[in-house]
Amino acid sequence: MKIIKRSGAEMVFDITKIIAAITKANNSVGESERLTASQIHEAAANVEKTCLEMNRAPSVEEIQDLVENQIMHFGAFSVARKYITYRYVRAMVRQSNTTDEQILSLIECNNEEVKQENSNKNPTVNSVQRDYMAGEVSKDITKRVLLPQDIVDAHEQGIIHFHDADYFAQHMHNCDLVNLEDMLQNGTVISGTMIEKPHSFSTACNIATQIIAQVASSQYGGQSISLTHLAPFVQISRERIRKEVLAEAESFGGFASPEAIDRTVESRLRDEIRRGVQIIQYQVVTLMTTNGQAPFITVFMYLGEARSEQEKKDLALIIEEVLLQRIKGVKNEAGVWITPAFPKLIYVLEEQNIHEDSPYWYLTRLSAKCTAKRMVPDYISEKKMLEYKVDKNGEGHCYTCMGCRSFLTPYVDPETNEPKYYGRFNQGVVTINLPDIALSAGGDIEKFWKIFDERLELCHRALMCRHNRLKGTLSDAAPILWQYGALARLEKGETIDKLLFGGYSTISLGYAGLYECVKAMTGKSHTDPSATPFALQVMQHLNDACAKWKAEHNIDFSLYGTPLESTTYKFAKCLQKRFGMVEGVTDKSYITNSYHIHVTEDIDAFSKLKFEAQFQRLSPGGAISYVEVPNMQDNLDAVLEVMKYIYDHIMYAELNTKSDYCQCCGFNGEIQVVTDEDGKLIWECPNCGNRDQAKMNVARRTCGYIGTQYWNQGRTAEIKDRVLHL
Repeated sequence: MKIIKRSGAEMVFDITKIIAAITKANNSVGESERLTASQIHEAAANVEKTCLEMNRAPSVEEIQDLVENQIMHFGAFSVARKYITYRYVRAMVRQSNTTDEQILSLIECNNEEVKQENSNKNPTVNSVQRDYMAGEVSKDITKRVLLPQDIVDAHEQGIIHFHDADYFAQHMHNCDLVNLEDMLQNGTVISGTMIEKPHSFSTACNIATQIIAQVASSQYGGQSISLTHLAPFVQISRERIRKEVLAEAESFGGFASPEAIDRTVESRLRDEIRRGVQIIQYQVVTLMTTNGQAPFITVFMYLGEARSEQEKKDLALIIEEVLLQRIKGVKNEAGVWITPAFPKLIYVLEEQNIHEDSPYWYLTRLSAKCTAKRMVPDYISEKKMLEYKVDKNGEGHCYTCMGCRSFLTPYVDPETNEPKYYGRFNQGVVTINLPDIALSAGGDIEKFWKIFDERLELCHRALMCRHNRLKGTLSDAAPILWQYGALARLEKGETIDKLLFGGYSTISLGYAGLYECVKAMTGKSHTDPSATPFALQVMQHLNDACAKWKAEHNIDFSLYGTPLESTTYKFAKCLQKRFGMVEGVTDKSYITNSYHIHVTEDIDAFSKLKFEAQFQRLSPGGAISYVEVPNMQDNLDAVLEVMKYIYDHIMYAELNTKSDYCQCCGFNGEIQVVTDEDGKLIWECPNCGNRDQAKMNVARRTCGYIGTQYWNQGRTAEIKDRVLHL
């Protein structure tokens, strides 16, 4: 069994250290108040047994809490006081500089929690370490100076989660929809250099990747761009290529037919589109932002955004090439084609591509092939989104999320009375732990709603801390965002304050563990017809709170289904510490993502999507549903049936398959999660038994996006427990 030290480093559990600690406290009290040697050994054994039953690596703090409980269990209260006093003194010493051990453990690459905190960051790389080191300083300042103590305490106890505290010291926001159209059509400035409107498609793609990298280095969340904004440059390249071909034909005597000219132009244009898309694909996966990872970028593919038939046809050419290149994948260091994590792709299902006789059905079939092999694209239903996202003029809109799932609220520009989405952003997230509310209420429904409102007010104040941290931020803090078109065209020295109010940006109340919350209060899954109304009532209560705060502050608070990458493990550990092992609620090392059906629940893909759709509608600030499927490369018709069902029933969904490769034996399939001799979950090739993570490529859907750098023990357990829905 392993334990996690305060520095985050992992070490083997040693019962003799517990015996020594109790003995030291025991020897400092009078003989009549002491424990016997057998009692000390029994107490230590009980601690070890409890730790083993956790099925995860306990922290030093958890072990010390257990030791205190055992000492008091034997009635040795004087010994317990000595032990508690010793802990308090040591804690005060550590508080003199709370970051040293964490930073040193980061540099030496032995901080297990940080190693597995982000599934797309490699913690052994200097740039990632530098980002994590800066993050430790930011978290320290945030906890000691920037946040009220009760919010810090609630975060530490897992009652709420104050996201991205490692960036909070700076005036940075979460995620955004990049206004690529404005920047390409009207020019921009990157690192002090004027970038004018490009004169070809490939140049536009090159500039787009530079914009993506700059934006990623100026905020900490995901960003999205639309391929529609690149489509006009296809015609620009077509016209340039036609001039070149005509000049060539004339130099050879001018005998080429118009048909031959057209064929040559379109062939060369296809080559340029191929090169441009390849620029985006390879630069995104090879660029490294200032936080040490590839940009978290989502690429939106929506034919309905095109403003003319010709632009739509050109957009279809780009989408086709993006899908073809993603199906192929990228080569790893051994030269084998594998699944990259980014860019994330979103394909919109719409009337012109969803039926076999639709003009762009061929793109939908290609999308199905891509999903079956590479897990992307994910799918937005234009039909459902137009129902859900209705602006004040009564018009529905279809648009991309920011990153993996964060959606803006419908917004009409007061100056133009036109809808606006690109150039908008999210201010940040605070997540409420729903299972903690239910367990704190002990099954008492009146107490549940009372505690719920208290916790919501805590989240409200924490979110206002996020908002107020951004107020007064000068546009000079991130010129690419605020001055040169990614989000705005503000003057130098101007604050971003006007963009924080009136619905231009959003701020998110996250939520987690609806399943466990309902289970704790009703004893049933929220899929049980008798428990579903309570689950919907909880969701509505969260929305009502957001509406109340919006009216109070003129800020768009929005309910957001938190992705829970590392927080799923943190919340689970905190729940176990506060409430012990509660069957069906705290007996896993993870809690369920947002409103999702529990990963172990036996349900078919279509029933799952239909059930979760009602909750997705109540999660307007962000949500995504998924179905877990086996290898579907030889059954694309089944994939297409799921896609058609998504179109008719749910706004945003994805299919999760497996895409792994073992570098030791060449195995290409599903690498398994197994338990090692210390009780730790690890990855193992089923063909050759390879357990070296550095010698395998594993890609799994983490929580709306693909992870390729492995996960913490909680998320790994959740991945292991997933059942197939198809």
